[in-house]
Amino acid sequence: MLSIATGTTASHDRPVNGWTLDEIAATIVNEAHARAISRATVWRILDRVDLKPHKSVYWLNSHDPDFQAKAKEVCRLYLDAPRFYQHGRLVLCCDEKTGMQVLDRVAPTRPPAPGRPERREFEYIRLGTRTMITTFVVPTGEVVWDVGPTRTNLDFRAHVMRVAAHFRHMERFDWVVDNLNTHQSLDLCEVVAYLNGRPFRPHELKTQEQRRVFLSEPEQRHVFHYVPVHGSWLNQVELFFSVVARQFLRRGDFGSLQEFEERLGAYLTDYNQEKAHPYRWTYTGEPLVRATPTGQTHRQRRQGRAWFGSRPQLFERLLHPPRPYRRREKPLAANL
Repeated sequence: MLSIATGTTASHDRPVNGWTLDEIAATIVNEAHARAISRATVWRILDRVDLKPHKSVYWLNSHDPDFQAKAKEVCRLYLDAPRFYQHGRLVLCCDEKTGMQVLDRVAPTRPPAPGRPERREFEYIRLGTRTMITTFVVPTGEVVWDVGPTRTNLDFRAHVMRVAAHFRHMERFDWVVDNLNTHQSLDLCEVVAYLNGRPFRPHELKTQEQRRVFLSEPEQRHVFHYVPVHGSWLNQVELFFSVVARQFLRRGDFGSLQEFEERLGAYLTDYNQEKAHPYRWTYTGEPLVRATPTGQTHRQRRQGRAWFGSRPQLFERLLHPPRPYRRREKPLAANL
């Protein structure tokens, strides 16, 4: 059974593309000449070894030969960010969220009622797309953003200038970015040279590799750190983008592009005032749980057989207390 479940369906002459309990049972009956086998028996044996052949997840394989070294460098910045912040050094994560579709519904959305969920019209009208260039401040959780129709070299250059002006009191900036061409362009090198007070020599920055080395020089005030190839998940701003998608984009209906930009700006302003917080980063470049399947670890935590319980440990509660929600001050009435 384990040999069948860990193999492909084509190797056992099954026309389906994935294993199910019924398919495994039918294969055993046909190949092992068994009289019968129940689905419960198949499930019990597979559950004992934490094997779920009916499930599939996407996996992004990084072919970067220096993946471990680059990942550890970025993770070390995240772990040291609170200490750096106290000494005037700021760790920033920057990226673009492109292709945000501005949609409107042909019929108004009906609010939920007792016994009935919210109902939204399936047919929509596309009003256009917008791109949001965002910088996430690792030690504080604050975000700085620019919204526009494009993400060109000039757009990213202007965003870097805006972030530098917004945090002009900081002494050093560590930028964590991916390997997009706009993050290592000649226009960006010109801006970084200006911000660092260095001469700009474009004839020495003709290739992308030369520009990358120039932007990554550690003795500068603005230093760029590049995540590994296919390692964008190491950029903390991607976590913030998932929050925006869930809380703002997923169920949003907008009447125009201008309305979309105004409501997005209001949401991000409210996020900085009420919800901004640093993320608890636990990945250090090494596997989090070694030699233990994830599903088995979760099951042991539920059943209380693991050395750690489902409740956070005392040191975790002390280091990362529950987030205090901020209460808004009620405005005083104009006429008493």
